[in-house]
Amino acid sequence: MSKTRASTHILPGDPPVEVSLRRSSRATRYSLRVSRSDGRVSLSLPLWASEAEALAFLRDRETWVRRHLRTAPVPAQARIGAQVPVCGQPCAVVAGTGRSARFVEGVIAVPQGPREGPRIKALLSGLARDRLSRAVAVHASALGRPHGQLTLRDPKSRWGSCSSKGDLMFSWRLIMAPPAVLDYVAAHEVAHLVEMNHSDAFWRVCARLRPDYRDHRDWLKRHGAELLAWRFDLVQESVPC
Repeated sequence: MSKTRASTHILPGDPPVEVSLRRSSRATRYSLRVSRSDGRVSLSLPLWASEAEALAFLRDRETWVRRHLRTAPVPAQARIGAQVPVCGQPCAVVAGTGRSARFVEGVIAVPQGPREGPRIKALLSGLARDRLSRAVAVHASALGRPHGQLTLRDPKSRWGSCSSKGDLMFSWRLIMAPPAVLDYVAAHEVAHLVEMNHSDAFWRVCARLRPDYRDHRDWLKRHGAELLAWRFDLVQESVPC
């Protein structure tokens, strides 16, 4: 069983940067990461590592950290008044009635209140499941391979995965990307039903399903952080003085 211990360090400067130090029994070296979704900075280190050496490692890479923080997308809250991307196009969010969010004449209508974000997420997740299920069925049929269970999650470091049992996992946020990008990720994971690796053989299978896969893979590299930056949390209501 792996062990993890965490502490916090403030990297001085303008502005100061909070860094989470995570000691893990699984870590074999220092690993510095700036989250694409929320800009949080973390430094993983082995249990045996010296904290002084870890902080020296961090200071040596301060320029790298600050550069990534400057170029990170600004988090945006999904709520009334926002323009949330849906299938690659901005979709206005307006006040609606009822208990859930729904599409009405090209916009997202959601009941006003603290649950605007979660309700919008539920709407988009449902649409993502429908689109991904259809795409997976088409690509799996083309390869003549059955697939297992399909689940949606909100991972921060991958857009999909395929288990050794053929179970497929996808990020529901793919519904915010252009349809061809969503279809590419579906094809990518289905291709793993044939090749459980990223060898040349795997990419040949992927190319059979999506000959233009490079374009869509590159789109995710350029714009994926923008999708991850969207927040669907509860909206905190202001309390009058």
